Amino acid sequence: MLRSLSIRNMVLIEALDLDFAPGLNVLTGETGAGKSILLDCLGFVLGRRGRGDLVRAGAVQGEVIAEFDLALGHPARDILTEAGIDAEEDMLLLRRVSTAEGRKTAYVNDRKASAGLLAALAETLVEVHGQHDDRGLLDPSGHRALLDAFAGHGDLLETMREAAGAETAAAAALAAARTGLEAAARDEEYLRHAVEELAKLDPQPGEDAELDTSRRRMQAAERIRADIARAQSALGTDGAERPIADALRWLEDAAEHLPGQLDAPIAALTRTFAELAEAQSGVDTLLNMLDVDPLELERTEERLFALRALARKHDVLPDALAELAEELTARLAAIDGGAEAISGLEAALAEATRHATAAAEALTASRRAAAARLDAAVMEELSPLRMDAARFETLLETVEPGPGGQDRITFTVATNPGAPAGPINRIASGGELSRFLLALKVCLSARSEGLTMIFDEIDRGVGGATADAVGRRLHALADRAQVLVVTHSPQVAARGASHWRIAKSSDGTTTRTDVTALGPADREAEIGRMLAGESLTDEALAAARALLAG
Repeated sequence: MLRSLSIRNMVLIEALDLDFAPGLNVLTGETGAGKSILLDCLGFVLGRRGRGDLVRAGAVQGEVIAEFDLALGHPARDILTEAGIDAEEDMLLLRRVSTAEGRKTAYVNDRKASAGLLAALAETLVEVHGQHDDRGLLDPSGHRALLDAFAGHGDLLETMREAAGAETAAAAALAAARTGLEAAARDEEYLRHAVEELAKLDPQPGEDAELDTSRRRMQAAERIRADIARAQSALGTDGAERPIADALRWLEDAAEHLPGQLDAPIAALTRTFAELAEAQSGVDTLLNMLDVDPLELERTEERLFALRALARKHDVLPDALAELAEELTARLAAIDGGAEAISGLEAALAEATRHATAAAEALTASRRAAAARLDAAVMEELSPLRMDAARFETLLETVEPGPGGQDRITFTVATNPGAPAGPINRIASGGELSRFLLALKVCLSARSEGLTMIFDEIDRGVGGATADAVGRRLHALADRAQVLVVTHSPQVAARGASHWRIAKSSDGTTTRTDVTALGPADREAEIGRMLAGESLTDEALAAARALLAG
């Protein structure tokens, strides 16, 4: 509920503070007095773009503050929480400032906020209806949501959203699988050859390093063995062994003629010969140990070169060949088992579609039942509004199914017997449209809890008994929610629980708009003026008292 509205330096208003009450609040005044200014200011603080010249001439800046009561569970609380603004209080304070240059700043509960946040909050706080309303009731794109709110089948809507989401996901999974299978099938020949080639080589992780180390060891052994072989040759009979043996034999022969004199050289040569034999044995043993099989080296190199060539072919490191083999094998298996997988996904999509279709049909059935109830309720409301011959019908058309179901909803009307029905925003005239909107709003008001409803001259074009019926319907609507109505009709004004008069005055230099709360006596005079015009007569006052008493 709108608790108060404070305006400073906006258009023709210098300073204005209004405290609104529950029930029906009426604002009256002569044409041009500035009733639209109040609505412009309220729209401004609710985040609407509005006029570019709102700031009062000569003022540095203008400001509008709106205070709302927030009941527990009010949808505005969720918006506040999402925006990181405290939503624990039972009131909401909106403030918006505009400089003369057009710079605008908004605040929510004294926290700086965007105009977008104001607009989001406004959707949950205020609903404006008038003869030229282009939102909600007159916009066919919003009719489905209005009918759903009237029907109260939120569970069916949630089921529909979930079923449609599941169907979309299943369709996406099937499409992705088909695309993947088609891509894989194009590469099938390559995959089969690559998998066969990799399987034949059977690369192992770490194998490249092991083969390289073994190859290097065998190559080094060959070089070392050649040096040791030369040493073996130098130590053998063709090397050091024969001269030493010859020298020892010659000395032994000479020792027979020189007893004792050659004992030392002979002993040294004997030791040398023995050590040479030991050296020869060690060299022979080591040479045998370094004996490398050329075939083994060849096989090692062939394996190493094959691994590295295949790695270059697939542009991977040799150690990644084993992983690549697994990947390509899996892709090939996907082709081989693709038909079965596609069949399973097709079955899943068919099941999801069946659930979505069932959900859409259940939602359609509920909407048809709700449409029948709404049509009957609106027709019942039209009778006291002096539109007995009019016909209201909610039209359901089947469209492509989606998260919102398979129905397009349009509110249609026929204003004369036998006339074809058409969309409400194309068929009804100004006065008729006002009454259609009022009847619709009365029927839909049970789903508008927490909203402040504003009717801007919705009674334009009607008078007499019809205006009285409009006033009675607004009064009944105000029993369920706060209603603000800008009106020229004395019959409507008389139904208000609170009444303000809007007047414009000028001192020759400055023009101002003022709003005055009216007490009982002032209300009689104001309604009398609305009945009689400029000259307030006793008859007009008596008629005003009768209206107020009725």
